[in-house]
Amino acid sequence: MGLSVTLSDEVAARLVAEAAKRDITPDQLATELITACLPGSQDTNAGQRLRFAAIGASTSGRAAAQDEQMLAEAFGR
Repeated sequence: MGLSVTLSDEVAARLVAEAAKRDITPDQLATELITACLPGSQDTNAGQRLRFAAIGASTSGRAAAQDEQMLAEAFGR
């Protein structure tokens, strides 16, 4: 089945650049990316990735409950 997708110039350029890095065609990369995000993918987390996870590590030593208390005090919650 064929399908046409219209991308902004910026997104198309990013797709082409990433495909070149992987040494595949932009069509192949688009297929991989779309497949990975659709339900029924082999990836059990498809469509539910937590892209912010593991961005940084806390060095404060506080627990989440203490953070909630600090927010409540600071913002009157």
